[in-house]
Amino acid sequence: MTALLDRVAKAASTTAFGLSALAVAFFLFAAAIVVGALFWQTNNLLTDQVLTTLNAEARILSSEMKVGGQAKLTETVSALSRPQGIGLYYLEDASGTKIAGNLNRVPPELEGEGHGGVFTYQPAPDGPERAHLAVAIPVDVGSHLHLIIGRDIEDQRAFADSVRMTFLLGFGVLSILGLLGGLAVSRLIVNRMDEITATSRQIMEGDLSRRIPTSGKGGELDALAGSLNEMLDRIESLMNGLREVSDNIAHDLKTPLNRLRNSAEAALRDPRGGEAYREGLERTIEKSDELIKTFNALLLIARLEAGPLQESTETFDLGRFVADVSELYAPAAEEAGFALSIETVQGLFVQGNRQLIGQAIANLIDNAIKYSRGGEPGSAITVRASLLDGRPAISVGDHGPGIDPADREKVLKRFVRLEASRTKPGTGLGLSLVAAVARLHHGEVRLEDNQPGLRVVLLFSPKCLIAAPNGEGDAEPGLAAQ
Repeated sequence: MTALLDRVAKAASTTAFGLSALAVAFFLFAAAIVVGALFWQTNNLLTDQVLTTLNAEARILSSEMKVGGQAKLTETVSALSRPQGIGLYYLEDASGTKIAGNLNRVPPELEGEGHGGVFTYQPAPDGPERAHLAVAIPVDVGSHLHLIIGRDIEDQRAFADSVRMTFLLGFGVLSILGLLGGLAVSRLIVNRMDEITATSRQIMEGDLSRRIPTSGKGGELDALAGSLNEMLDRIESLMNGLREVSDNIAHDLKTPLNRLRNSAEAALRDPRGGEAYREGLERTIEKSDELIKTFNALLLIARLEAGPLQESTETFDLGRFVADVSELYAPAAEEAGFALSIETVQGLFVQGNRQLIGQAIANLIDNAIKYSRGGEPGSAITVRASLLDGRPAISVGDHGPGIDPADREKVLKRFVRLEASRTKPGTGLGLSLVAAVARLHHGEVRLEDNQPGLRVVLLFSPKCLIAAPNGEGDAEPGLAAQ
């Protein structure tokens, strides 16, 4: 019993119960206004009907007095004065002596007044029946006579009492049901909140694989749980990435650091002395620069994955920008034996981080030059900037050995280098940086077959698109080859 009371008290103290109680109170208040207005209108209608009937009857009795005199009026009043009837009459002469009627006396509520009103009377003076409520008006039948006619409205009062009682009982039942419903709703919400709290505590204890359960009904709580689960997926991905970076640094950077140390030791042991020291220091500086580049790339990727850089975005012509960056690599491509083809559209305006997109383009072109086979017929690197399915896209294609489909997802991770590229200088962070730039702009990186070779497509979110060439949307834009 104590546990049940504790659960009820916990549910009653929740915001959901408070809002439910407030809604019930507002509903009852509105219902009270509506029912009160209906009751008041009904009571006025019934009262108007009674007064209309009395006024019509008063005109008839006045006519009787004018036509037949006192005798005719007395006869008519006597005929209408039925015991226990709803019609009430009292006729007296100038001395106050009752002549006819079923009322024993003038009601005290009407004495000394020249107009009608409401009064109570006893239908049977000696009976157990309670006093009835009635309404009466005086009738002008001459100065020597005094006539009062009325109607018993006890049924109307009984109707009003029944409506009032029904109203109170109904509101009491609605209040109880509303509060019980509020408790039930708040209990359901408390149960969901308890599940979320329990899951959160398990996550805080280190179990990042836990997720908030959903009911599958698609309500607001399910939407909240879905958003939280997406956030947890992102957190778990970042944590896994952090662990992966730590492992990669421990394994992949250990070798170059050992080589750096061995190079320094070899210089110290070289019998040539100063000349050997100088050569050793130069090699150490070169290797240190490569390590610094690696750490800078890691820091940049970590910064990109930490969140959006809204303050660094700007609007620019993507086609013109890609062409400008690509032209910087034309001499290097020619020196390596490649023909660099730049195909872009003008007027493709996007909003994004110009510097990071430029770094991604540079990495893709540098990879294409580094890992493709130059000097062979058809050796070309094609750089494009256009719309793809209504999304801004940058692609770099080559005619090299390509990447096996099974390895394409893997090469987007940090420090991943395939066996065929182990003999080339690099850190395995180039495509990781491109993927991070894509995620920053809510896009993606696709590795496709260039038949032969590899084509890397950097797709941006449609939200990045500011203006398409000629406003044509998905239409195939004309390419301006350079």
